[in-house]
Amino acid sequence: MNRILIVLALLSAVPGCGYRLESGTARFTDPSVRMDVSPFANRSTTPDAGAVVAARLREELRRSGFQGSFGSVDANYRIEGKVHEIRYDIFSHDSADRFPLEIRLTLVVDIRVVELLRGGVLWKESGLSETASFYSGTDAQYTTANQRAAFEEVARRMAVRLSQTLRVLL
Repeated sequence: MNRILIVLALLSAVPGCGYRLESGTARFTDPSVRMDVSPFANRSTTPDAGAVVAARLREELRRSGFQGSFGSVDANYRIEGKVHEIRYDIFSHDSADRFPLEIRLTLVVDIRVVELLRGGVLWKESGLSETASFYSGTDAQYTTANQRAAFEEVARRMAVRLSQTLRVLL
């Protein structure tokens, strides 16, 4: 019985020392929160990579329950990103003429989340990566379509990963 009283006394002292026990989603679901999610800087050879990753992130934030709005005017948070690279690695070859059959696409992103009201960096990470494989062939349209589908898939996966972290941060 004494142990229970000691634990309760310690837990009641927690709010007095500045710590709070609350869900990390309180600000995430607050409709007054405004986020600036501009197109990411693009250092890759894919022309729209930065814009696509940022658009997928906004979509995923909405899907995962973000109730606020997006825009740079009066934003509470700014999400700055950079598509560092999109790398292609041959995964398998055709045995006859050594033509690549399967290629692994890797998207590498740097991210930084800034709380504008307090002026601090909430989260910064470099070199986050996601991969997906696609099939190639002698038909350029077939290969290009598969390559684009793989890029869309890694952009979606990256957005899910970033959104999950933001949900915990906010």
